[in-house]
Amino acid sequence: MRDVPIPVNAPAQPRELSPARRALLRLVRRRGAMLGLAIVLAFVLIAVLAPVIAPQDPLQTSWSAVRKAPSAQYLFGTDDIGRDVLSRVIWGARASLLAGLVSVCIAMALGVPIGLLAGYLGGWVDGVISRLTDSMLAVPFLILAIALAAFLGPSLTNAMMAIGVSSTPIFIRLTRGQVLSVKVEDFVEAARAVGNPPWRIALRHILPNILPPLIVQATLAIAAAIIAEASLSFLGLGQQPPAPSWGSMLNTAKNYVDNAPWMAIWPGVSIFLLVLSFNLLGDGLRDALDPKHK
Repeated sequence: MRDVPIPVNAPAQPRELSPARRALLRLVRRRGAMLGLAIVLAFVLIAVLAPVIAPQDPLQTSWSAVRKAPSAQYLFGTDDIGRDVLSRVIWGARASLLAGLVSVCIAMALGVPIGLLAGYLGGWVDGVISRLTDSMLAVPFLILAIALAAFLGPSLTNAMMAIGVSSTPIFIRLTRGQVLSVKVEDFVEAARAVGNPPWRIALRHILPNILPPLIVQATLAIAAAIIAEASLSFLGLGQQPPAPSWGSMLNTAKNYVDNAPWMAIWPGVSIFLLVLSFNLLGDGLRDALDPKHK
């Protein structure tokens, strides 16, 4: 009787990871990016839970507690009219995060379609858009934001609009450059050869392939928008008193740096930490989303 060979199961081949999963794994391995993400999430949580975690009303004044040093009752001290600095820092996180997110959304909503149009159509359309973009980029970002905010009027909403419009040229130029490099790829030529209309090629084949650099730029632009909002509030063109804002808190604190330094320390540290965390996260995303990364 012949022995029948027993089939041996071949070892399972390792399952290839999707590009999104590989990018996520690369991001998780970067300690700086994870630290930045943790700080950003902490500030988002603080902003969302501000009514719950703020120890006092940020608008309540107390003439018996003017410029009190940090203590058990006032952990971050009080300001020039007796308001709790900790509560105002917590509520001020809402204005800064809102300004950063909304401003970048406005910039992307304006800049990405215009840059996509310029890069894909080319010709005189690209020439006109590029020259207008260059003229806007010739003006420093913060100067342009201050001019627009002063023209629109002092308010947080107008400040967000001014910052968003001032950030638009960056996204136009980035989108245009990415489109110019992607539209000559073989898969785009193949899509054009089978009869896809131009709008479908631009939206279905080009736009998804230029999203990674746009996401990275958006993360870095949020950090710049937070600084811009603080600068506009410092100048009186952003969030209006008595509503709490880190920039307006610094504007008030500049008069009391010698005898009440805590009024300037805590909003300044908050701006520093939030901007640093977005920059760390943006650097990590840039490395994780790079398809040439090993």
